[in-house]
Parts: sequence; structure tokens; C-alpha cells
Amino acid sequence: MMLTHEELLALVPHCLDGTDLPELGEKYEGKVRDVYLRAGERVLITTDRISAFDRVLGLIPYKGQVLNQLSTWWFEKTADLVPNHVISVPDPNVTIAHEAEPLPVEVVVRGYITGVTKTSLWYLYEQGERQPYGIKLPDGLRKNDALPEPIITPTTKAEKGGHDEQLTRDEILERGIITPALWNEIEMAALVLFARGQELAQRAGLILVDTKYEMGLVNGRLTL
Repeated sequence: MMLTHEELLALVPHCLDGTDLPELGEKYEGKVRDVYLRAGERVLITTDRISAFDRVLGLIPYKGQVLNQLSTWWFEKTADLVPNHVISVPDPNVTIAHEAEPLPVEVVVRGYITGVTKTSLWYLYEQGERQPYGIKLPDGLRKNDALPEPIITPTTKAEKGGHDEQLTRDEILERGIITPALWNEIEMAALVLFARGQELAQRAGLILVDTKYEMGLVNGRLTL
């Protein structure tokens, strides 16, 4: 059942702005999620905070529930491709997950040349760059064109308050950020995940333009 505009406005004072649950363990507060650390696990509570361009902008009723349930749906739909960190989802806002060794690279896969930020593919291309993220692109592309095939445009994983920076495949390997064998596995995983995402989007009459995957190691195994 859809909520009316008036009903949503009435819920704004009751948005989940944050949590204080010390019994769950040590707390880390991200832009959107409150994360509690306990032995071998993380309790991820998705709040109603909304962020964009590395800033928290406000609150939206039920946003946390929608985001957490949407993530759960995608993890279920891709579990046969890449193992994921989810243990259980005991509440619409809550995911209990395996603790993973984080990898210091965010893996962005793009199927179209678009975007407005200074790290976006279209912005760089419009500025005359023809090899952004180390990937050669032909002349003559227009904004929102589909790329011949999906490409991976990795970035650093910035600390809280920082900004992600572009990386190329060569930089990742030359700087020893990730080993060649593991990076090959990450690339393969990202591309099969993106292909599944495109397939599911197409079934619903949608397109998957681009997305970001963050991966880690759980007992030495690559995990989404």
C-alpha cells in the first residue's frame, strides 16, 4: 500500500536517525549505517540518513528499511555467483554479517558513459581524456551511450571525510595494493555480478547503468 505525501510527512519526526546500542559491541558510524563490531561479526543497522557527494543531507522515512531489503534481495539473487557476507536479516533495518578483511579498492563497473561528478566517465571524456582509469575509449562517444562492453573503473577507498581517487589496473598491481591473482579474481567476480544485474534489470524493463562492488576476504575467500 502506498503512503500519501501527508502520511510520509507525519513520519519524518520518527525517522531512524541513529542508534545507541552498546550491548551490541563497539560502534562505528558511517554516513548511512551504524555498525557494531563483535566477535567475527558485524551488526549493520541501516538508518534513514541520506547521503550524497560524501555528505549526509537529511532523513527520509523508511529509507533504511528499503535500502537494507534491497541489498538483501540482490545478495540472494547473486549468491550462486560470489559468496557474500550476510548471515541473517533479523529486522528490516538490520543485517548481521561476517567480519571480513577489507580490500582497499572500490570496484565500479560501468555499462554506459555518463555521470556528472569529476570522477565520472563522461566528465573525464568530455575534458578530452581518452584513457580514463587506464581504459582506452574511442572518439565520437556521446553522453549516455552504451559502452561496447562493461568496464571496471576502480577507485581508492577513502577514509571518513576523504574522497575516493581514480586508480588504474596497472597502478593497483605496481603499487602492490592487491596481488595480481586476487585482482584477476575480483575483476571476474565484478563482471559476472554486473552481467547478472543487467539481466535482472532487463527483465523488469530497466537498465543497469553502473554500480559499485565492495569486496573483502572471509577466511581467505573473496566475498561480496
